[in-house]
Amino acid sequence: MKTILHTSNTRGHADHGWLNSYHSFSFGDYHNAERMNFGVLRVLNDDTVAAGRGFGTHPHRNMEIISIPLEGDLQHMDDMGNSTIIKAGDVQVMSAGTGVSHSEYNKNKDAEVKFLQIWIIPNEQSVSPRYDQIFIKDIATKNSLYQILSPNADDAGIWIHQNAWFHLGEYDSEITDSYTLKQKGNGVYIFVLEGEIEIANQRLNKRDGFGIWETETFDFKINEDSKILVMEVPMSI
Repeated sequence: MKTILHTSNTRGHADHGWLNSYHSFSFGDYHNAERMNFGVLRVLNDDTVAAGRGFGTHPHRNMEIISIPLEGDLQHMDDMGNSTIIKAGDVQVMSAGTGVSHSEYNKNKDAEVKFLQIWIIPNEQSVSPRYDQIFIKDIATKNSLYQILSPNADDAGIWIHQNAWFHLGEYDSEITDSYTLKQKGNGVYIFVLEGEIEIANQRLNKRDGFGIWETETFDFKINEDSKILVMEVPMSI
């Protein structure tokens, strides 16, 4: 088993006033040659958007873009004709493929929006752009991992053009659980949203990231009430 630790205080940081963003991997003006990606996981941004502000229309190509709202309401609009609101309990995916333009705004005038913006390098180039959004509370389980993303349209959660699987977990303290990788050659990046967990004798706190690869399975212990995001991705780009 190989591992890598990215503590929350080592992330890149950009405060634009209307946007306060922490970058687990190189993004924008933050460049770290040792923090370019974890396999095909290219971007993991922890974003807070001020009330009534947002991202103006901008383009993307050949990237799988996943948004996971944590607090507030985020309004999405794109040139595919979608106009939606995503909020905590939703997961959104956009396959940029041949090209798509979109905007994202904090719909509320008196509250921040907090969300994770995640980019996955796809295994197919120049696909037709597409959009999907699901409500995950119906599939959520307590004290076990539940799947929110996979390569398969028929599986639980959303799907993307990549052999990746995402799971969320909301745990009470003192629970022990395990994860078995679904594909050989994949690795797992764990991101702690809340609480404290322990993996491979390493304690992880809120907003810490921990990568694991060259293993088939691993155990983890919940030291206090916690919420975690588990992202299994191919290690080869």
